[in-house]
Amino acid sequence: MKRQIERELDRLELVMRQIKEVERERDAMLEAATDEAPEPASARLLQLRGIGPEFAGVLHAKAFFRSFGNRRQVACYAGLPPSPWQSGNMDCEQGVSKAGNKRLRTTMIQVAWLWLRHQPESELTRWYAERVQANGGRIKRVMIVALARKLLIALWQFSSTGVVPKSALLKAA
Repeated sequence: MKRQIERELDRLELVMRQIKEVERERDAMLEAATDEAPEPASARLLQLRGIGPEFAGVLHAKAFFRSFGNRRQVACYAGLPPSPWQSGNMDCEQGVSKAGNKRLRTTMIQVAWLWLRHQPESELTRWYAERVQANGGRIKRVMIVALARKLLIALWQFSSTGVVPKSALLKAA
């Protein structure tokens, strides 16, 4: 039993070392991005409340390292654009296309939930609350995907041009 516990402790120590190494690599990537430009995308993202180094690193590595021409390209890259369907008189939405980067899409949904908690006064949060309240609170999970799309576009604009999302709070310096 003692040997088994020692093996488990060894495994735990190995995992902890690996986590520290991955965090060092992430921090080095964010610092390298900081050195490349006067104020790069990842450094700007870290200024927003609710966005930490993990999310900034994923957003920088998965989306904002490339340039996009417009907001539709950003949403399509993440697989978050709406998929309308029309046939004759029928006109309905089929949800999001899911044709883009799956990790970016799931990360944006997580960021959207955190955005609601850490940015309660932002315009995006108010938009979400109004839509959910208008439908009796039944479609929270559906609307969080729509919020993720809007938030991704707002973060792209913030990281590329420096335009702060309306009523969003920045971290204290």
